[in-house]
Amino acid sequence: MNEQDRDRMKKLLQQALPPVEGDAGPERDLWPGMLRRMDAEKAAMPLTGWACFNGAWFDVALLAGVVGLVAIFPAAVPVLLYYL
Repeated sequence: MNEQDRDRMKKLLQQALPPVEGDAGPERDLWPGMLRRMDAEKAAMPLTGWACFNGAWFDVALLAGVVGLVAIFPAAVPVLLYYL
């Protein structure tokens, strides 16, 4: 690519992408609102009975599958340990 091609490419990019004026960031800090939202979600979740697992059924099923696999195929233990 020679100098003439670079200048042409630069002009084309400047036409396609206008310059950003001012600060492109948010007007305020978003983190305090996020913390309030996370605290509100924690307060809304009941932590009694089975609800405290809150989606952990998949983890339990996965663990049961691994235990079953090891019970049926004990030779798979080194393979499983390798991938841990």
